[in-house]
Amino acid sequence: MAAQTKPVLHGYFRSSCSWRVRIAFALKGIEFEQVPVNLIKDGGQQLTEQYKALNPMQQVPAVEIDGITLSQSLAVIQYIDETRPGPRLLPGDPKARAQVRMISDLIASGVQPLQNLYVLQKIGAEKLQWAQHFIDRGFQALEPILKQTSGKYCVGDEISMADICLVPQVYNAERFKVDLRQYPTIKRLNKTLLEIEAFKVSHPSQQPDTPADLRA
Repeated sequence: MAAQTKPVLHGYFRSSCSWRVRIAFALKGIEFEQVPVNLIKDGGQQLTEQYKALNPMQQVPAVEIDGITLSQSLAVIQYIDETRPGPRLLPGDPKARAQVRMISDLIASGVQPLQNLYVLQKIGAEKLQWAQHFIDRGFQALEPILKQTSGKYCVGDEISMADICLVPQVYNAERFKVDLRQYPTIKRLNKTLLEIEAFKVSHPSQQPDTPADLRA
């Protein structure tokens, strides 16, 4: 019975990690419910004891699925890939699968955490320069990797978890006014992916908790 219940995504419209999960659900054609967790309102709704019970790290997302709660976006993506039909989010070929994981980890571990809300609140006045520095540092590594691995998408010609990680990170780079002209491969891939319906419907401008002034 648990597998027949819609997954519940506790997330925030502009959270990269929440967006990754929304993309994965959309690519797989999985219906899910959203419970907004406003990272700013009331001092941060992720900091409540109620939410801490779902995600002890007090971050988004938290996903209730099949009777368990998962709280890391890549773990959620890999779980639904292993348990749901639809297009594969990790390739069958071991080398391509390793490349997808490498790119995903580079973004999810090496770039995004250094410019998430909690870190930037600690940095204070220098947050823009801080975010730009670490996004540039990550993209300087990512660009040559993607030149080698990409076809139409990040790894070859099939959409994968790497693409799911890339698009939200480029969105963040644009928010922090990073000059993307020096990253032509990243720009090309991002443009291609944003034309795909799963990336459109999951976009931060389209969510139930998106503020009216940020809706597309």
